[in-house]
Amino acid sequence: MATISIESLLNEALAGKSITADAGVFLLSQQHPDLIEAIRQTADRLRQQQAGETVTYVVNRNINFTNICEQHCNFCAFRRDEGQGGAYWLDWGQILEKTADAVQRGATEICMQGGLNPEAKIEGTALKYYLQLVRTIKGEFPNIHLHAFSPQEVQFIARQDGISYEQVIGALRDAGLGSMPGTAAEVLDDRVRQVICPEKIKTGTWLEVVETALRLGLPTTSTMLCGHIETPQQQIAHFQQLREVQEIAIARNYPARITEFILLPFVGESAPPALRRRVGRDQPSLEHTLLLTAVARIYLGQVIPNHQPSWVKLGLDGATEALRWGCNDIGGTLMEEHITTMAGAKGGTCVMVEQLQEAANSLSRPHRERTTLYF
Repeated sequence: MATISIESLLNEALAGKSITADAGVFLLSQQHPDLIEAIRQTADRLRQQQAGETVTYVVNRNINFTNICEQHCNFCAFRRDEGQGGAYWLDWGQILEKTADAVQRGATEICMQGGLNPEAKIEGTALKYYLQLVRTIKGEFPNIHLHAFSPQEVQFIARQDGISYEQVIGALRDAGLGSMPGTAAEVLDDRVRQVICPEKIKTGTWLEVVETALRLGLPTTSTMLCGHIETPQQQIAHFQQLREVQEIAIARNYPARITEFILLPFVGESAPPALRRRVGRDQPSLEHTLLLTAVARIYLGQVIPNHQPSWVKLGLDGATEALRWGCNDIGGTLMEEHITTMAGAKGGTCVMVEQLQEAANSLSRPHRERTTLYF
């Protein structure tokens, strides 16, 4: 990349050309403020071209139905063993109560994920339990969009019951699941995963589950846990794999797509000491996250046009700044959040619609409430 100028590379991106992996790493290596500002401006212009000027948001509630989990990810302060202090598992009534409260407060989406609880079964099968989760909510609130169950949870159900990912996803879709969160991606590099989440699914499994969901008509989001031990090369390789999955969905005319990309900066206050020392900080670096945000827009925007920061991890001020670096969406109200907050994040657990609107107003940008699928 030494023979190509930043200006020509950014001009190619603005002309609609997909940049290469080497070009992506080259952009992430820039340190001069003027060059970083040029990258920011390019990402902001691409955001305008690809997603428009309006800042969107969704009114949603996050429900983590259990924190009992068989896995022991190195960055997770949320999980508990059964019987351990602080362990919980919501019953059907509690889930309905939270959903009813969300609907009363204007929510159009319930986002639901949980720990991998081996006891979460009905009549000996995990799938029946997860289907009951869906039917409990959709039976009482048929108009709510249920955005639930990561690729890790799909693999967990399939493994517990000895069935295929296609069977799991198809059954959940037919029961009323509207879309899947693309969480548990962390970094799509098995060398990184072996350090930070050695018990989680491998990169290939995550990609297989997401592609299967898109093929079966179930939209997903996409994420990356950034700012820990991963390299710029691994960050760009993650982007490349997301881009390829979406390109496959487009080329094969799958009925669903990846709807958005979300950067999730690492929060390490509760991580094991060895990992904290290796990372070197407990809170995200806004400077590094913003550059990565801009490069994500440049790399992914043609095929994944909606980009969202994490106000839980960056704080609302940091997330508002990310709207200048390629993001077009400010996220959701959440109403409650446990996983990141328990890891030590300072962004809070709930924001009001008025706060999300003010984020857009502060940049003199219009705002609009959206659905989960960006309508």
